[in-house]
Amino acid sequence: QVQLVESGGGLVQAGGSLRLSCAASGRTFSITAMGWFRQAPGKEREFVAAITWSVGSTLYADSVKGRFTISRVNPKNTVYLQMNSLKPEDTAVYYCATSRTTRRYYDYDAYDYWGQGTQVTVSS
Repeated sequence: QVQLVESGGGLVQAGGSLRLSCAASGRTFSITAMGWFRQAPGKEREFVAAITWSVGSTLYADSVKGRFTISRVNPKNTVYLQMNSLKPEDTAVYYCATSRTTRRYYDYDAYDYWGQGTQVTVSS
């Protein structure tokens, strides 16, 4: 089992910034990557970004590329999502998740443990 605790969500004006954190505990030795997904009301959960645990390779959705940055601190088993130049369409509940696979980190099915989610609201 892996437990995930997210923090850092909130309300921000368009153009502003937020940093989300996700701390993993439990059987973290099996993690190969961590990712962030988001879900807006009435929409499906969508991929935002992912980072591999050993090398730190990153992957981003086109909609956030150049604005969001994912990073990790291995000894602390923590992943961050720095979100800059936020837009109203970024409003969603953001979830972090862990994967034990080695591919398709943009795919929801590659992840097996999920956090409880943190709300991000961007006002226009």
